[in-house]
Amino acid sequence: MKTIIRPFACFLAFTTVWAQEAVDLNAVQRIRTEALENSRVMEYAFYLTDVHGPRVTNSPGFHAAADWAVKKLQDVGLANVKKEKWGPFGRGWSSSRFSAHIVAPVNQTLIGFPFAWSPGTDGPITGEVMLAPMREAADFERYKGKLKGKIVLIDQPRLTPMQIAAQGKRYTGSDLDEMIAPTEGGPGAAAAAPAAGPGFPTGPAGAPRRIGPGRPQGDRPFDSAAARRRTALRNEFLKKEEALAVISSGTSGDGGTVFATSMGSYDGKYADPPPAIVVTPEHYNRMVRLLEAKQTVKVEIDVKAQFHTETTDSYNIVGELPGGKKKDEVVMIGAHFDSWHGGTGATDNAAGSAIMMEVMRILQSMGTPLDRTVRIGLWSGEEQGLLGSKAYVKEHFASPESMQPTTQHSKLAAYFNYDNGTGKIRGVYLQGNNLVRPIFAKWLEPFRDLGATVLTVRNTRGTDHLSFDEVGLPGFQFVQDPIEYQTRTHHSNMDVYDRLVEADLKQAAAVIASFAYNAAMRADPLPRKPLPKPRPARPADETKPNGAPTGN
Repeated sequence: MKTIIRPFACFLAFTTVWAQEAVDLNAVQRIRTEALENSRVMEYAFYLTDVHGPRVTNSPGFHAAADWAVKKLQDVGLANVKKEKWGPFGRGWSSSRFSAHIVAPVNQTLIGFPFAWSPGTDGPITGEVMLAPMREAADFERYKGKLKGKIVLIDQPRLTPMQIAAQGKRYTGSDLDEMIAPTEGGPGAAAAAPAAGPGFPTGPAGAPRRIGPGRPQGDRPFDSAAARRRTALRNEFLKKEEALAVISSGTSGDGGTVFATSMGSYDGKYADPPPAIVVTPEHYNRMVRLLEAKQTVKVEIDVKAQFHTETTDSYNIVGELPGGKKKDEVVMIGAHFDSWHGGTGATDNAAGSAIMMEVMRILQSMGTPLDRTVRIGLWSGEEQGLLGSKAYVKEHFASPESMQPTTQHSKLAAYFNYDNGTGKIRGVYLQGNNLVRPIFAKWLEPFRDLGATVLTVRNTRGTDHLSFDEVGLPGFQFVQDPIEYQTRTHHSNMDVYDRLVEADLKQAAAVIASFAYNAAMRADPLPRKPLPKPRPARPADETKPNGAPTGN
């Protein structure tokens, strides 16, 4: 009998809340019309990418983009717009020139770009190429005394099989069903709500987000302490051995798409490498084959790079629409503003920043004050470990180490984040908070025709909502169609304006604006999970990503 009563009681509770949740459909329709018919989102994306991209934290591109965003948010009519300092972060880095060529035994222009936080060449350099793959300190001995004046191929060659499947993907119905299905017999599996319920899919807390069957969708697995130590030791060895330069084939990709991030240290905690570049694997493999055929291979490299040390602090961009009768309570929306440098940071994450700026414009255009204040946060240092949003949360709400909430902690009604590429919103990751399921189900109803239907209790990782969630605040990331995020654009030279899908960004702006509106006008703040226990900080080298080279 208990096995019958418990699911039925749960269903009744969900249904009761769902039925009671009020949604102003007239306001939602106005939001939809403004977002879909009068959109400015692509204009914002253009300025963040083509005009001011890339936006590596503390680089000139980041500062120029931030100044533009501040002015634009002021022009829209937001109050208290500012660049809010946090830190220390460390050195900025930028590159203004890159060229690389095989000059012997043939001539070929190489497709690639320099690794972030690696030095320039101080003019063109030419050297003989040597294959010397090194992953562990044990590999160093075989190359000791052999690298002086050499351009080192640092990776084993990587196969590039023919691509048969399409690189772009939208979620299918079965993909979404899998995302919300409970794990049979697994720990933390949730009982599924009745199929007839109004949008109550369930799933296991703690499971990773997915791109279809079996594929994790996390924005990034931050570099491990082991990878950072390995990088530090390798950089020191390469410098000591006086290698002329380093060439990598990146983490993945082929056909001219190059994926890579950093081979240096933004905080200066370990030695910079020699000038380090990444090239497409087909060009890398050609050099390896020539070497295997006993051909002498020479490459010319010209990289102009600069470290920016004017300040070691960084800043987030914030602004708000002041509320009315509950103006001391806040709904936050946000996205990370910084990017990597291979492209212009379009899908990662000018898309999210442009959408959130558009959301604020839409809400301001409605001309009626919201009950709660709505605040935007555009975060820096996300690519190095959510540093900007973590600093903001620690300053305003609570530190996860002590878990002593500030007075502002109880005043945050919700935080909504966007950071998984250009794909349209298909639903919401509930981050283990099943209490919001019936509320979000009601909020999603007006967007079913635009494909937003899914609620999954699964946790998702790798982006700024985690900074809020880890101190017990209701922070959420949206489920998005993957499109080409993992296959073409994420941290690659193809992360550019052309890869943005305009219709998807408009749809996302409509959904998020509606969620922000509903959260601002709702009688009560969103329900919360229990406050987490304090988490004493581990040693810095175990917790703080610092840009170790990916894939090595």
